[in-house]
Amino acid sequence: MKHTNHADYALRVVLFLRVAPGRRGSIADIAAAHHVSRHHLDKVVQRMVAADLVRTTPGRGGGVSLHRDPATITVGEVMRAMEPDHAVVECLGPVRFCRVAGVCGARNVFAEAVAAYFAVLDAAGLDDIAVNDQGLRGALGLTGSTDIRR
Repeated sequence: MKHTNHADYALRVVLFLRVAPGRRGSIADIAAAHHVSRHHLDKVVQRMVAADLVRTTPGRGGGVSLHRDPATITVGEVMRAMEPDHAVVECLGPVRFCRVAGVCGARNVFAEAVAAYFAVLDAAGLDDIAVNDQGLRGALGLTGSTDIRR
């Protein structure tokens, strides 16, 4: 299953915020750290706000921050918020036109596979994918920050 850039960028946003000083950053800083389009990232953050994953604060000292404790955010939650369509085959989608529907077992197999995929993502929290705070900060250019793990 291949995810869109929105899902990829959303994971980058939450990883950045997970290790950023004060768990806050501007869209420009996050985009620069990941070498991605600020315009595209702005759209991603808007969707993340709607999904209650992050919040934005306007003005000086504002920016993007995690909406809640990162230990409570799962990778599966981020992916579901950014990827509304998980139909890896047509028969799992909203329009189910298939000449062999009802006499083919592929739908059940793929539905089970997607469920297993999300079970793994639901079991992985931000702390599980941010295993090296210092390394992430270095890779993202966040120097001089302290370890914020509990």
